[in-house]
Amino acid sequence: MMKVIEGYELKRGADIQSLFLKLRSYAMTFPGFISVEHIRSVEGTPIAALLYNWKRREDWEAWKSSKLRQQLLHEAEALLISKPRITIYEVVPTSAWTYTGD
Repeated sequence: MMKVIEGYELKRGADIQSLFLKLRSYAMTFPGFISVEHIRSVEGTPIAALLYNWKRREDWEAWKSSKLRQQLLHEAEALLISKPRITIYEVVPTSAWTYTGD
């Protein structure tokens, strides 16, 4: 499984909620989509992010390069200070963890 953090640095007072709802709704229709969460900073620079879970990196890449996603991001440019920052992680199983009580 892949976890993708897509962070947005927002202009002061920008409301990105409707964009995130659209991104979430459309991403759900793509193969390999598992889930997504919306988070936002509570201090400092206004930053909002989508935390995606995808089955495979290829699934994320298909969504990332889709014309639909590109169109939505183009519509949101007036709300953003810079382009979204994307970080991709692979989930690593931790089956060997043991609590030792120390």
